[in-house]
Amino acid sequence: MPSTTVIWDWNGTLLNDLSLCISSINLLLEKRTLPLLDKTRYQEVFSFPVKDYYTAIGFDFSKEDFSVPALEFIDLYEAGVEKCPLHPSAIRVLSWFKEKGCRQFVLSAMHQDMLEKTLKLNGIHHYFDGIAGLNDHYAVSKEERGKWLLNEFDIKKENSWLIGDTNHDFEVANALGIKCILIADGHQSGKRLKSTGALVLSNLIDIVKTNAVRLPE
Repeated sequence: MPSTTVIWDWNGTLLNDLSLCISSINLLLEKRTLPLLDKTRYQEVFSFPVKDYYTAIGFDFSKEDFSVPALEFIDLYEAGVEKCPLHPSAIRVLSWFKEKGCRQFVLSAMHQDMLEKTLKLNGIHHYFDGIAGLNDHYAVSKEERGKWLLNEFDIKKENSWLIGDTNHDFEVANALGIKCILIADGHQSGKRLKSTGALVLSNLIDIVKTNAVRLPE
């Protein structure tokens, strides 16, 4: 059996940036006199591509280009992301996989430079064999970068998992032909995640407790 590979989503899965994302989008909404979001509402409407999510919460792109609020959000996010903590048990789970000899990667809709920076700031960059973010700020899709990861690092699909916190992560896993585990402790509600049919766990440590990722004997 080939070595087990775990491909991690970053935002919301390992990094607990939910509060920052809600407060940042609410500043944009307030500026446009649009209804604000609480955590429950946010987790019910957040989606990819983010342009569709912006439309769902009231942005009118006949009045302004999507790039305007998108870049406003990035400025607010970048100003606060260094204060965002990892999710509880993140380092414990990363260490557990490393001790088991698993290869670990990051696949994120965050801009590549910011992704590298935040992984280093949180002291976990060294856990990963490869890191794939996007080359722009518009968070359209992670599928192409995921394909790059598989090819660049000769990742065997049959014993690989993508671990994320959104239904988009499930879609990306399906497109890549790998298994998926979703964690209901990030940007989407457990109800929405369960509708995908993927395995949904409450938090990161449950991955270890339930042996959700099958390791070689």
